[in-house]
Amino acid sequence: MAFSLKMVGSSWDVSWHFKWLRDDFAPPHLLNSAGTLLALALVGVHFYTGYGLDRIAQRFVEIGTAVFMIAIPIDLVNHRVNGLDITAWSPSHALLYIGTALMLIGVIRGSSGVVRAVFFAFFLENWHFPALHQEYGVYALKAWHAGDPEAEPSLLAFAAEQMGRPVDDIMVQRFAQPVSEWVYPLWTAVGVMLVLVLARRFTGLRWTATGITAGYLAYRAVSGVLLDVADFPRSVWPLFLLAGAVAIDLSFRHLPRLPVVGALLTVGAVYCGLAVQGLFWEVPPYALNAFAVAAVALAAGWWALDRFFPERVAEPRPAA
Repeated sequence: MAFSLKMVGSSWDVSWHFKWLRDDFAPPHLLNSAGTLLALALVGVHFYTGYGLDRIAQRFVEIGTAVFMIAIPIDLVNHRVNGLDITAWSPSHALLYIGTALMLIGVIRGSSGVVRAVFFAFFLENWHFPALHQEYGVYALKAWHAGDPEAEPSLLAFAAEQMGRPVDDIMVQRFAQPVSEWVYPLWTAVGVMLVLVLARRFTGLRWTATGITAGYLAYRAVSGVLLDVADFPRSVWPLFLLAGAVAIDLSFRHLPRLPVVGALLTVGAVYCGLAVQGLFWEVPPYALNAFAVAAVALAAGWWALDRFFPERVAEPRPAA
């Protein structure tokens, strides 16, 4: 429940910040805070009782909670001093993602089977979260060029003043798509896919990567429709991730001793998925020349996982 509240609050928060000026007590922040308080209460229970988690898992949860709580005042001070973060990739935001990730690592260690896969789905959502800026930015830019901006005039004026220029095409471009085009494909093809590799490996369940990704996309679809109905800014859904997830599951099944080949196939599937989604819908800007870097990085990560953590979760036997 704690991670569910944090996830819903975070998703709403991104859409909120593409429409209105930042407010410390905005409803999405309060919802996220409710999840954080519930997580703190559970950490306290585990600390005093030792129930549910071993010592290592408990330490991950405690350290993650501490990092997250430290990040909150740092983020507040950052906004007081620097105004808006014209990107989700700021250092103070990174501490929030990292703190949540550490908490989830502890919970994942203390779980198994389908429950572990569910917590990996929360991990996927948290790890993909920074890329939401580019996914929301696609429609923010389209709405501006169509003459019907999603952002309130006060938000655009504040962002323009912070950038030191008028509210014009260049300013909105910097507001909606503030990072280089290599960031999005590199993060999704390496960071997100490596999370799915870990999930597939440490659950031992067939189609784990595909199932987790499908669940995440279903959540994005439902939350996206609800936000759209409520007149909040909408986002592109990363449907192309499903192609990479299928490639991971097939690689584990048919190429278990060839992680580098699996990585190349996975990155290729992600880029093909981006191209196909771009033909039928929208995708954030992505640089084709990031393919080689993504392939090498994912191959290195996947190989290192096999090299330094050789223990494998047994593949479920087919029914007789």
